[in-house]
Amino acid sequence: MKKLINSFKYAICGILTAFKEEKNMKVHVAIMVIVIVVGILLKINAQEWIICVILFGLVIASELINTAIEITVDLAMPKKNENAKKAKDISAGAVLINTIVSIVIGLIIFVPKIFLLFNK
Repeated sequence: MKKLINSFKYAICGILTAFKEEKNMKVHVAIMVIVIVVGILLKINAQEWIICVILFGLVIASELINTAIEITVDLAMPKKNENAKKAKDISAGAVLINTIVSIVIGLIIFVPKIFLLFNK
């Protein structure tokens, strides 16, 4: 049981470290908070909330993985190396793909509701 509790402590520590030290994590969390507020104001339905929460998780998790990869690559290859650069660029690309998909889905959910709000 102690190992399980410690694994949660380490995971939470990792999340907090990424939030404190990574600018992109702060940006993702700030956008997540904005989407939550707008979702409440526009009264999105349960399915839309589920989609948003899944997307929040995907983007935050991919940012955490990207950060871990970047730190690991920097430790393993402190000098400039083309393969190290590729690994870091590819992991950053994964975050970008998740972010773009999340934005597109967010627009699909929110734009019609915003238009309805202004066309009343």
